[in-house]
Amino acid sequence: MADTRQDDVATAMREHVLLPAQEMARLGTATQPVLTHAEGIYVHAADGRRLIDGPAGMWCAQVGYGRKEIVDAIAHQAMALPYASPWYMATSPAARLAEKIATLTPGDLNRVFFTTGGSTAVDSALRFSEFYNNVLGRPEKKRIIVRFDGYHGSTALTAACTGRTGNWPNFDIRQDRISFLSSPNPRHAGNRTQEAFLDDLVKEFEDRIADLGPETIAAFLAEPILASGGVIIPPKGYHARFKEVCERHDILYISDEVVTGFGRCGEWFASEKVFGVVPDIITFAKGVTSGYVPLGGLAISDKVMARISGENAKGSWFTNGYTYTNHPVSCAAALANIELMEREGVVEHAREISGYFADALASLLDLPGVADTRAVGLVGCVQCLLDPTRADGNDDDKAFTRKIDERCFELGLIVRPLGDLCVISPPLIITRAQIDDIVAILRQAISEVGAAHGLTSKEAAVG
Repeated sequence: MADTRQDDVATAMREHVLLPAQEMARLGTATQPVLTHAEGIYVHAADGRRLIDGPAGMWCAQVGYGRKEIVDAIAHQAMALPYASPWYMATSPAARLAEKIATLTPGDLNRVFFTTGGSTAVDSALRFSEFYNNVLGRPEKKRIIVRFDGYHGSTALTAACTGRTGNWPNFDIRQDRISFLSSPNPRHAGNRTQEAFLDDLVKEFEDRIADLGPETIAAFLAEPILASGGVIIPPKGYHARFKEVCERHDILYISDEVVTGFGRCGEWFASEKVFGVVPDIITFAKGVTSGYVPLGGLAISDKVMARISGENAKGSWFTNGYTYTNHPVSCAAALANIELMEREGVVEHAREISGYFADALASLLDLPGVADTRAVGLVGCVQCLLDPTRADGNDDDKAFTRKIDERCFELGLIVRPLGDLCVISPPLIITRAQIDDIVAILRQAISEVGAAHGLTSKEAAVG
């Protein structure tokens, strides 16, 4: 017998909720699976099905579901002090969390500002770059350089910095002060070696600075991995090379670690230990609370802060904030999450199991229709193309991959559909046996959908 209460939930969603990725032609008619509860790496749907949460919610469920330590911390703080104005009052959770994050960030990134999530974290970092240059007496130094395929958020400014061009139609996104560089996608190297490809990317950056004028450029904004843009892993040495160029021209290097922070790449932050760069600013969100409650923020280097504070402040005030900046309940949840991760060695586990994860995904390369697999830490994807010799997919490839995603769901696995990619970024507590389960479902789904498209071998897939 159907659960009418869950039917009511589905109806309410259809009739009243505007989704963050809403196909307007289907407004009021499209249905979504209704989830009822979760534990570990699994979520449960109203129809009784148990599903592996392959994307960890939205890259964020680091410690998995049902962790009583975090829930208890939320409840305790909500009862003790659920809110305090960040403009006038200090609270223990915000102070302790900022102090803790300062011990986890690389270099001298010791000044922490809290926001409501990833978009507001990046937006605040970019607004800080405006404030910074105004205080330094450089009002013309406001341009921001970003990359095609990058994703940075959904505020007006962060959307303008997002190089996923599919997000642009019907929004007035373009801004004159935003300049886009080529995507560092290694599949775009063509006949060049990865070293030559990297040299060309660096030259493009240097040429762009020369064309625009270094005196007009405030910041270079970059994700260590272009996550939502396609799990794109830049060539080795990319970030360090770009940071050197930034330093030469007094350009702030902002590392957007909203996805990669808090263990996702096997380190608390990926910038230095995974990608060899100490940024001027790091943004974070998602994994800081394992998704239990919203929170984001940024960490700024002492060197940068020293240039505009104390005797260098020139009477300035940094006046950027949110009602929920330093929110005590969110900060308490983050502290509990970090304490749990340290006690259980979650980051170390993610680092140790990352090789197994990458190899497991790579085992699918024998299947027709699988053009590429790639992974860093516990961020990975399987690229599915009807013609695997292409660098990028077309609409037919996207439809092909969407069918694979749908079949995975039927078999008990949630896969994040991202164009021609099956994206997998599971909770960091995942075991080898659970990785095997994910890959077994992917293998079955890709094989079945590929067979339905007449793909019976790698050779048959070409053309």
